[in-house]
Amino acid sequence: MATPVATDSRAEIPALGPERPVVWPPRTRARLPNGLEIVLVESHAIPKFTGELFFRSGNAAASTATPGLASLTSAVARTGTSARTSRQIEEDLRRMGADLSSGAGMDTSVISFAGLSDHSEDVLRLVAELATQATFPADEFERERRQLLEGVRIERTTPGFLAGERMRKVLFGAHPYAAISPSEAQVEAFRREQLVEFYKQNYRPEDALLIAVGDFQPDAMLTQITGVFGGWSGAKPAPFADAPLPELSGRRVYFVHLPGAVQAQVVAGNRAITRQSPDWLRYTLANSIYGGAFNSRLVMNIREQKGYTYSPRSSVHSLRRAGYFTVSAAVRNDVVAASLAEIFYELDRIRALPVGDDELADARNYLSGIFSLGLATQDGLAGQLASVTLEGLPEDYLEMYRQRIRALTADDVLSAARTYFDSANMQIVVVGDREHIGHQAALFGPVEFYDQQGNKI
Repeated sequence: MATPVATDSRAEIPALGPERPVVWPPRTRARLPNGLEIVLVESHAIPKFTGELFFRSGNAAASTATPGLASLTSAVARTGTSARTSRQIEEDLRRMGADLSSGAGMDTSVISFAGLSDHSEDVLRLVAELATQATFPADEFERERRQLLEGVRIERTTPGFLAGERMRKVLFGAHPYAAISPSEAQVEAFRREQLVEFYKQNYRPEDALLIAVGDFQPDAMLTQITGVFGGWSGAKPAPFADAPLPELSGRRVYFVHLPGAVQAQVVAGNRAITRQSPDWLRYTLANSIYGGAFNSRLVMNIREQKGYTYSPRSSVHSLRRAGYFTVSAAVRNDVVAASLAEIFYELDRIRALPVGDDELADARNYLSGIFSLGLATQDGLAGQLASVTLEGLPEDYLEMYRQRIRALTADDVLSAARTYFDSANMQIVVVGDREHIGHQAALFGPVEFYDQQGNKI
């Protein structure tokens, strides 16, 4: 009997098919006399609509005095209006087949909502009530405050949070962007009146943006929005004050002592650009190749080849007034120094030599692909439109994104890496047990030590 010949069906991987064109639905822009900015997009695939009401004031607007105030305000604002209790809000949402959430970041506060298109006007009326008639019930305030306090206590035991918090303080110093979370004492000191005042000062139409995507006719939706929000009034709030950013020269290490930690969290970072920069796309492409994608150089090195960590990653962060770049990994205690060495090796390599054609093509395909996936849902499209509008990006940004990504070259990547991956002046944060890994951190620069509450020790 003849011996069967083994074959490997994986020997020939089929080539990628041509990229499908994106058919962009019409976009309607409008502004009400009270200043409310509106962006509407038809999407008739399902009988639903999705929306977001943004306010261009977030935690940075109050962070120097009360970090986290915008987040707590957004949480409690959802719990009652002059017309509805918290229970009535939940019952009405179920009746309408709708979902509604609220939140805040550094630069914005937002009410997000989705529901059946047949109930769009009722949903919009509820959103308008939350934006204009929130009553901040005392019991709901206390419940949310207690939950926040418990969350803050948990954060103080979480290496990833502690590392991110210290890095923001290092990069931004006295600037409002430095504070990402309140302390326990600050949460204990919160008073309901602070939330009411922030709400009155910042939830105003002249500073707001309403985006809706879904199964509707734009003219009819605009008529509903005008009827619901047209009587709202309020001038744009005063912008928060900037503070000088610290001068950062040379590598320094900031060690957060977490007694008994069995592994370490390492983060390296430097300030960089915002999305308004003309270099943003080449910067994001360079980041994807370095550590921003699952097949990036950083992942292949310290995860696949060396097994130091499961999920190393680099990220680009854009805030309204500043941006920054970070590299992070959770690693075993015995490989802290080795992991940092490889992080900097890969940084210096991408700054020194042009990427190859295949690696460049893979990265361009990756960014183009995840961009297309992000547009496949109403939520995704609304989020992309929000970014374009809030960041003041060119009107054709979404339509031209894939074309512009595919036009980037190896020289673009090299230039971005040399300009924005500031290896020589990278700041380093290590969170772990000082007794076990403090000597490894000291190999990378002068070390400052902090406790879990952020106090220097």
